[in-house]
Amino acid sequence: MKYYLAVLAGAMSYGILSTIVVLAYGQGYQLGEVVGSQLMTGFILSWLLAIYTKFRQNRGARKAGQRQDSVASGQVFQRLTWKQCLLLMAAGTPTVITGLVYYESLRYIPASLAIILLFQFTWISVLIQAAIKRKRPEKLTLLTLVILLGGTLIAAGFLENGHSGIHIRGIALGLMSAVSYSLFVLFNGKAVSNAHPAYRSAWMVTGGLILLCILFPPTFLFNGLIWSQLLVFGLLLGVFGAFIPSVLFATGVPHIGGDMAGIIGAAELPVAVLMSAIVLHEQVSGLQWLGVIIVLIGVALPELYKYWLSRSGSKTIFS
Repeated sequence: MKYYLAVLAGAMSYGILSTIVVLAYGQGYQLGEVVGSQLMTGFILSWLLAIYTKFRQNRGARKAGQRQDSVASGQVFQRLTWKQCLLLMAAGTPTVITGLVYYESLRYIPASLAIILLFQFTWISVLIQAAIKRKRPEKLTLLTLVILLGGTLIAAGFLENGHSGIHIRGIALGLMSAVSYSLFVLFNGKAVSNAHPAYRSAWMVTGGLILLCILFPPTFLFNGLIWSQLLVFGLLLGVFGAFIPSVLFATGVPHIGGDMAGIIGAAELPVAVLMSAIVLHEQVSGLQWLGVIIVLIGVALPELYKYWLSRSGSKTIFS
């Protein structure tokens, strides 16, 4: 259960980002500056956690009289090779692409529509998993996706707002964010899954930062802009967008699988709606809150079903 909660908390952390980005744009900051300050913070925090983890490993090994690659908890960690490090760095690039295209889409289309497009990762990730495994998704998974898609459309206000304000470039960027986020969930669960989550997270954030510096040179570090209010936005985005989700996803996804992680990740939407209502003072209708409840039901459905089976001992009806 703790791995499900880890992925759930990571997804909820992502839900805070859109509100922070809107506030940063309101102060006149640009895309590269916003994402750059976010990843820079995440990079520092991730490596501090990795160094602390290594320190605890070494201390535990000395106390136990064991090798340095074993810790007091009994879990064995292998020393990462450069090939594994490069693989983790490559696996971290989709999250940067997700942030770039999603944040940029907010300039062209309403936030409610951008959320809808991002949340197409729920079925995209399932299709990718099914294609890789060459196995049809279970009926319970398909039912969950239908509930999530329906609740997402309602919660984002799409049924009330219709197709007003649609921008082709914004639509394309929103769909790209959904695909890249699906790849991030997939790679997070596959890349060097036996490595310690702290090391996996640090190397993945490093790969993302390198890619971002190539696309958007971090001039804000040298022109003094980092010491403005951008530092506050960068710290918030780094903690909730680059550090916490990376660590929690690196911890939980290898244990629960990419398909279930994609479903649980839908918890981002209710948090995003709640934050926009509280912080940005956006009006959220009763119909939208109904959609939020439907999404929450969809998120909880798989686990509730498993719990019901374990308590009743009944034969599954979703074979």
